Amino acid sequence: MSSNLLSIAASGARAAEIALDLTGQNIANAGNPGYVRRSANDVEVASASSWSTANDISLSGVTVSGIVRNADSFLQSEARSTASNTAQASATVSGLTDVETAVEDSGVFTAIGNFRNAFTALEQNPTDASARAGVIQSGQTMASAFQIAGQGLASTQTGLQGEVSDGVAQINTLASQLATINTQLSATAGGAPTTGGVTTSDRAGLMDQRDSLLDQLGQLASLATTIQPDGSVNVNLGGVSGPPLVTGTQTNTLTNSVNADGTESLAIGNAAVALAGGSLAGNQAALATLSQIGDSLDSLASGIATTINNQQAQGADLDGNPGAALFSGNTAATLTLATSNGSAIATAAAGSAAGSTDATNLTAMTGALGTLDPAGTMNQILTQISGDVQSATTTQTTLQTLSSAAAASLATQAGVDLNTEAVNLVQFQQAFEASGKVIQAASTVFTAIYNLTA
Repeated sequence: MSSNLLSIAASGARAAEIALDLTGQNIANAGNPGYVRRSANDVEVASASSWSTANDISLSGVTVSGIVRNADSFLQSEARSTASNTAQASATVSGLTDVETAVEDSGVFTAIGNFRNAFTALEQNPTDASARAGVIQSGQTMASAFQIAGQGLASTQTGLQGEVSDGVAQINTLASQLATINTQLSATAGGAPTTGGVTTSDRAGLMDQRDSLLDQLGQLASLATTIQPDGSVNVNLGGVSGPPLVTGTQTNTLTNSVNADGTESLAIGNAAVALAGGSLAGNQAALATLSQIGDSLDSLASGIATTINNQQAQGADLDGNPGAALFSGNTAATLTLATSNGSAIATAAAGSAAGSTDATNLTAMTGALGTLDPAGTMNQILTQISGDVQSATTTQTTLQTLSSAAAASLATQAGVDLNTEAVNLVQFQQAFEASGKVIQAASTVFTAIYNLTA
């Protein structure tokens, strides 16, 4: 009995010591967002006595069978998914805001209005040099505004494409790190020490690193993860049906390519990757909208140039010459005024003499410009991008709320509560001291028995 008392007390002291150590780790890492609370899994030790039948059991203390991470896979997955969706929305809002700024700050809408007003003023006196100079000046301003818009969109596109490339590089780096963690987890399956000295406690740290890497990957792209029995994880990019990024200790490389319209495509090998979350998906969405806005802006610039130039060709300028093209270029970035001479505006009908006050062709040009309605088209472009930004911002706000709620639930379940740990610290300290007193009592019993038999 007394020997059993010693072993029971010793096992209790060891278990309390481990529990104290884990409590200390929990307290020290309370502020670490990637840390998952640990606790010791204590199991009763039972052994048959020397006189026993199968049912004669002599209790022999307690042992720590392993270290438990207080992590719920469902809550982790939910938090990672909502955070990934929020990252996508945030990247979309950021990209679309840059697109909106590039278009609005260029002043194209105002410049188009001023250009039309200059033509209206010229109709009052087709031979007035000042009115003709006003048309030329407003035309130059409008062309410059289109160029600024085109350059702004091109700069935004380059920036978004750079973010995609950076994100792809980060994913490949994180995948490589995750494969390394998988290797270590597989080597220490079951918590047994290895030649590298990795212990059960270290496995918990490896799992924290694994989950942290998955969270970082989730910020960049949507994932489907499968935790293996040995603690390693397999990752499919883009969802369950997406191509594998990490399989055990092996990784596949994610690549990106720029399409003809400036958008970005992703692939692993020959398999296309379609993302439903993460900042990369947001960048792709912003690039797609930018491409549409850019096409609309180019079409408008080309339409204005074509309309004016076609009508110019049907009239005569102030010198009696056939009207020449006023604009060159067929995109926003290349639109330029082809002349700085106000006399080149073909206000009169074809064949009119020099200095003619006839405004037949000018009226037709103004009418053609009115039919084209460039101001209305530009207003539609601005309304579209503004609506897209507002919609994306609303989505972002909603997703941030959901993500915060999921993160709070996970923190409640897996995080460290200092009040609880303080209670545990006292409890395990008392358990350790109690085991010590039992050992002391057993020693006293041994001494007494020894004295009786001496």
